[in-house]
Amino acid sequence: MYARNSVQGKRQYDFFMQTVDISTTQNVGIQFELAGLGDRIVALIIDSIILWGYMIGMMLLLDWLDMDNTWMIVSVMLVPFFYHLFCEVFFNGQSIGKRQMKIRVVRLDGNPATLGAYVLRWILRFIEVSLLMGAPAIICIAVTDNGQRLGDMAAGTTVVKTSPNMSATSHSIVRNMEESYEPVFPQVVQLSAADIQLIEQSLKAYKTNAVSKPVVTVTEKVKDHLKIESELPPVKLLYTILKDYNHLTSR
Repeated sequence: MYARNSVQGKRQYDFFMQTVDISTTQNVGIQFELAGLGDRIVALIIDSIILWGYMIGMMLLLDWLDMDNTWMIVSVMLVPFFYHLFCEVFFNGQSIGKRQMKIRVVRLDGNPATLGAYVLRWILRFIEVSLLMGAPAIICIAVTDNGQRLGDMAAGTTVVKTSPNMSATSHSIVRNMEESYEPVFPQVVQLSAADIQLIEQSLKAYKTNAVSKPVVTVTEKVKDHLKIESELPPVKLLYTILKDYNHLTSR
């Protein structure tokens, strides 16, 4: 019988720090510190200041150039309208405000957020933040398990800090390993300590800065070295390799 795919995010409390523990079907835990409500509000204020500055500056420029064409004015307004969607799509889940506050959007299944997820967040953001003055968003973030507003719940996302207070290395993975765990890739014993360190560094770069290139590059090298054929996403594959390595080398 095939195991049913399941993904869950569980909020944990460490004194005043709230974290979300994202578990995948390979039982690999990735822990992030949730972005606080204050961080998200400050990020929104920064973005709003930027957008208002842009609109005022552009309107003054059009007035100075004596350009009152309606289509020109509409084109100026399109930038603020699509700002959050474009930023999150092209800047790995971050607007300028989010980047300044070191927070970003992530999927609860540990994979990079998709275009569809960003669009869902953007559509519902217009309702809960722009039309309803942010009240529904604040309430939902405060009471939901994973700090989600309505757009996050629809998209399966949340907002986390990009500077983690804990590292998801091979050492933290092995502590939560089951006695009956069966390695997925037994050939990982061929890897050296330097190889494992490189894998950990690439995952840390992805987790802290949403930089995916090192993860993809390391994944391809590891798959080629170990002759692995797998359709697992790069991040999930590398965490699985770390878990297998620790299981096999710690016995």
